[in-house]
Amino acid sequence: MTVRLGDIAPDFTAETTEGTIRFHEWLNGSWGILFSHPKDFTPVCTTELGAFARAKAEFDKRNTKLIGLSVDSVASHHQWKADIAETQGQELNFPVIGDEDRKVAELYDMIHPNANDTLTVRSVFIIGPDKKVKLTLTYPASTGRNVAEILRVLDSLQLTEQYQVSTPVDWQDGDDVIIAPAIPDEEAKQKFPKGFRTLKPYLRLTPQPNK
Repeated sequence: MTVRLGDIAPDFTAETTEGTIRFHEWLNGSWGILFSHPKDFTPVCTTELGAFARAKAEFDKRNTKLIGLSVDSVASHHQWKADIAETQGQELNFPVIGDEDRKVAELYDMIHPNANDTLTVRSVFIIGPDKKVKLTLTYPASTGRNVAEILRVLDSLQLTEQYQVSTPVDWQDGDDVIIAPAIPDEEAKQKFPKGFRTLKPYLRLTPQPNK
């Protein structure tokens, strides 16, 4: 199964390090980030889960829940938690799914046979309060993710969900944003009272509206 942008994120029930969860019920109107790692007790994954745990307060500020997954058992996750805490200086503080039967991994197309047919790739799914998939990212086993980038795209998604804007290349929270081309200038003056700069009729920049 391929999960695409705009799809309703598939629901599932799974065992995690924090007990049994039903995914849609667990989201409970929040944003969510479901991400997989290839294997417990491996170096890149250990650094990644530590980094996500250190950044949890930032995700909390954005009303976003984190949940990890691999095809290891919940018991393995619990044993691995000590290594994460020891080497990364941070206790694990979000649930991790034990997906030994690959049910969730297959539901979300997290196993790519031409990469490795036994482990999950590093998938990221950002899911909105409407339970629709807003963003997907896929990394190979050899490349650790950038948590700051995931926070950056989350900021962009939450901003553009609320206002008729988009975010330009290399945008960071607080930078100018782009007004949707479909909005006429007169309407844009009402919607964006901070004003805007017109570089081209289709490219108008305005200060970030929620700042």
